[in-house]
Amino acid sequence: MFTASQIARFCQVDLKTIHNWADRGRIAHFRTPGRHLRFRRPHVLDFLRKYGYPIPDELDAARPRVALLFNGDETKQRVLDCLRGTFEIAHYHDPLDGLLRIGEQPPDAVVLAAEVGHLSGPEIIEALKRGSHTKHVRAVLFANGEAERQAALDAGASAHVSESDLTGLRDTLEALMGVRD
Repeated sequence: MFTASQIARFCQVDLKTIHNWADRGRIAHFRTPGRHLRFRRPHVLDFLRKYGYPIPDELDAARPRVALLFNGDETKQRVLDCLRGTFEIAHYHDPLDGLLRIGEQPPDAVVLAAEVGHLSGPEIIEALKRGSHTKHVRAVLFANGEAERQAALDAGASAHVSESDLTGLRDTLEALMGVRD
């Protein structure tokens, strides 16, 4: 999370300029209960790149936080092995517990390959996108099937990656999170 003052420093502009940009929708943000502006790392990176600002070292060095919601331990372990080192990973033994924790402390992205109760992956993504604290979280559905892919994208997923494509998952997350080699 970054404050308006930090963004102003990154862009070398006045604090009021950041407030104006946020009010005009130029940079994705949310407000704390005290009405203070806060910005998530991926959105700041998107903004800086879009408008040609240099990426500050402190922003470039931070590892994005990715939450994994999986039912199967075997798939989860393969994904953990693939993503370890580049991302700070939160994974949960129970997808429902993971959803509750995501609501308390939203990550930068969620990789979802689970059903929770009667809810499918696309339904979970839709619920995440409705939440005021989680609507900016990037969601990636990690599953097979064209119908599920389209349903996930319609629900607000940032991407869909086939379960057999671990390299594609890593590449997709790196692109969504603005991670550089």
